Amino acid sequence: RPAILMSFIPATLEIIAVLIFAPLLFGLSLIESAFLATILAAVSPAVIVPKMIHLMEEGYGKVKRIPHLIMASASVDDIYVIVLFSIVVKMYQTGDVAWSNILSIPLAILLGIAIGIVTGVLLAKLFAWFRVRDTIKVLLILASAFFIMTLENILQGTLSISGLLAIMVIGITFLNQSQERALRLQIKLSKVWVFAELVLFVLVGAAVDLSLALSAGLIALLLLSISLTGRIIGVTLALINTPLSYQERLFSGISYLPKATVQAAIGAIPLTLGVPNGELILAIAVLSILVTAPLGALGIDLTKDRLLNKEKAI
Repeated sequence: RPAILMSFIPATLEIIAVLIFAPLLFGLSLIESAFLATILAAVSPAVIVPKMIHLMEEGYGKVKRIPHLIMASASVDDIYVIVLFSIVVKMYQTGDVAWSNILSIPLAILLGIAIGIVTGVLLAKLFAWFRVRDTIKVLLILASAFFIMTLENILQGTLSISGLLAIMVIGITFLNQSQERALRLQIKLSKVWVFAELVLFVLVGAAVDLSLALSAGLIALLLLSISLTGRIIGVTLALINTPLSYQERLFSGISYLPKATVQAAIGAIPLTLGVPNGELILAIAVLSILVTAPLGALGIDLTKDRLLNKEKAI
C-alpha cells in the first residue's frame, strides 16, 4: 500500500502546489503552469537509484525494506508524471483533454509489470537450463532491458508500456526465481553501474544551462520551495499507518527530493513547442536540478546514520 501511494500522492500534491502558485508568482496561464508542474514533479532515478542501492548493500533500513520502497515508488512516480506531461502536451496541441491518455496510466503500469514477470521467468528458466558464464547472463539481461525500452518507443502512441517498471520487475522476478544466481549477478551489475553512473551524471550536467538557472531569480526558488513542501506532505500522507518510525518517514521525504534526469530531458519541450514563457519554464526546470539534486543526495548521505537502522547486509 505505501509503495502504491508514494507512486502518485507526492507528485500529485506537488503538481497541485505549482498549479496554484505559479500563476500567482509568475502570472502564468493554466496550461503554462501545467507544463511547469508536470516537469518539476518527477523525481530523479539518476540520484535515487544509486543511493538506494548503496543503502541496500550497507544494510540500512533492511528490515522494513525502506530503500526498496523508495526506489520502486520513485520509478513509478516518474512514469505517472511523464504520462501526465504527455497529456498536457496533447492538450496544448489539440486544445482538448486527452482522456485516452489518462486511462493509459494504469494500462502502462499493468503491461510493464506483466512484461517484466514474463521476461524474468523466461530468463530464470533459460539460465537454469543452459549453463553459461555470469558475464553472458548479464549481457542477456541488458539486451532484454534494451529491447523492452525499444519496444516501448516503437509502440508509443499505439499502446502504453512502462519499460522502466518492466525492467525493475525483471529483477524482482529473477530474484524470486533464483536468489543465489541473482545475488551473483548483482555483483556483476554493480560493476557495470560504476561506469553507467558516471556517464549518466555527465550527460545530466551537460544538459544544465547555468545562465538559465540564474535568470529564474529568487521567486523561482520560492516556487520550488513550495512545490517540494507539497511533495514532502505527500510522502507523509502516503506513509500514514505504516510501521515506519517518524525518523524513517522523514528520511523517505528527504530521499524523494532530488530532480535531474526528467527535468533535463523534457524541460525544453515547451520552448520547442512555442509555449509562451517557455524560456522561464526551462529556467525553473534547470534551477530545480541545481538545487534539489545535491540537496537530496547530501541529505541522504548526511541523515542515513541518524534516521535509519543499520543491519548487517547480505
